[in-house]
Amino acid sequence: MRTLDRYVVTELGPPSLFGLSAFTLIFVVTQILNIAKLVSQEHAPLLAAVEYFILQLPGIIVLVIPMALLLGVLLAIQRLSADSEITAMKAGGISLARIALPLLVVGVLTSFLSLFLQEEVAPISQDRAVYVREEVIQHVTAVPQSLVTSQDLPGGGRQVTAATAFEASTQTLDNVTVIQYDRSQRPTQIIVANRARFQTDAWEFENASVYRFDPDGPTISTFPAMRVDIGERPAQFIQRVSSNNPEEMSRSEIMRVIEEGHLTIPAIRSYYATYQSKLARPFAAFVFTLIAVPFGLRPVRGGGGSGLGFGIAIVIVFAYYVISTVFLSVGSLSPLLAIPAAWAPNAIFTLFGLGMLRRSVNV
Repeated sequence: MRTLDRYVVTELGPPSLFGLSAFTLIFVVTQILNIAKLVSQEHAPLLAAVEYFILQLPGIIVLVIPMALLLGVLLAIQRLSADSEITAMKAGGISLARIALPLLVVGVLTSFLSLFLQEEVAPISQDRAVYVREEVIQHVTAVPQSLVTSQDLPGGGRQVTAATAFEASTQTLDNVTVIQYDRSQRPTQIIVANRARFQTDAWEFENASVYRFDPDGPTISTFPAMRVDIGERPAQFIQRVSSNNPEEMSRSEIMRVIEEGHLTIPAIRSYYATYQSKLARPFAAFVFTLIAVPFGLRPVRGGGGSGLGFGIAIVIVFAYYVISTVFLSVGSLSPLLAIPAAWAPNAIFTLFGLGMLRRSVNV
């Protein structure tokens, strides 16, 4: 049976790579047109435009991986079925469910891989892409908008940082105030500075004044320069004020923004719905694998298996993401609806796939 598993999984490789290339190309075409527009109309440096394009790829690949696996399973099963290999396996006493098992395992593993890329790779790449777009291409010098961030401190305290503007070109915050609280939410220290410049891994505060609330009474100290960790990199500031789009954040970043308490009630609902949806979405890889197996068993007459498989994949993907968009809107209505709404598309398509697979087993 291990030989059978290896054989079935090996058959999945080439068509999945074809699907990854094909679907990526569909999304990349739009990005290539955007590069041409940046260079011709906004006079962006060509290298910066190309860098911006490359930095967009991880986010595209995260979206494309489930689609590629869907097409790969469709074409692999079509090939095995057309060459009567499925029939031979069943004649040897191997059930269709057992034949599909290694494909479903690949679907589960691919789902976790997609989740990892979505949470650990794509947000970092998106941070850098926003930075390149704002500083190098569009030459944004300052963002005249109040910025407020918050992070937890060791021991249960909290630190809140506020600034009136962020200069992307110099990676500098203007009029910075940092307030540190203990676990009882009492202020323990306030740092005030006219400017704070990002240096390597922390912020260099210039001409800082530090107000400490000691048990013996408050004290005031001044420092020409001091390093402070405020919990966010410059690219995260740019992303916050430029797009403020939870779809471009990781789940941890979304939750941090929610916990800061600076969003309106409708915005909190939208962010939380996206937070739950971004957990459920990568598991479309498993769902698509389950649906692709019975679809791939259907006989293909007159050749054109690849074209038919691609068409079926497009229809399934379109239906899935339309339903996901609808349920995302439903989940934005209330935090209580966010979790069931996020997982509803996967549940619906899983039940549909199980029903089709059961009918195929009984044939």
